[in-house]
Amino acid sequence: MIEELLRQDRELKRAKINSETAKIPWQELQRFFAAGKVMTVGSGVDLVDVAYALEQDDVERVKQWTESKQLLPVSDQQARDWVNRDASLWAVVIKPWVLVQEPD
Repeated sequence: MIEELLRQDRELKRAKINSETAKIPWQELQRFFAAGKVMTVGSGVDLVDVAYALEQDDVERVKQWTESKQLLPVSDQQARDWVNRDASLWAVVIKPWVLVQEPD
């Protein structure tokens, strides 16, 4: 019974994160980048998985992604590239972070 409730809670939290994910122009995220609050998620990783792990303070999973360079602060070079391309990215806010990922 408790395991089922925990599973349902996880599913509800993931669904909430998924519903808050949107495609947004990089131009609208630059102020968050300037504040050092934007992290980029690698293409081989599920954006919702990363957001959920951060929300749950799952240190081990986050460490794995950072060590494998699948979760990094957005670099100045990457930001310039997105400006030059007028890129739109998938984004979700998990305070204090804005997570972004380039569409496939």
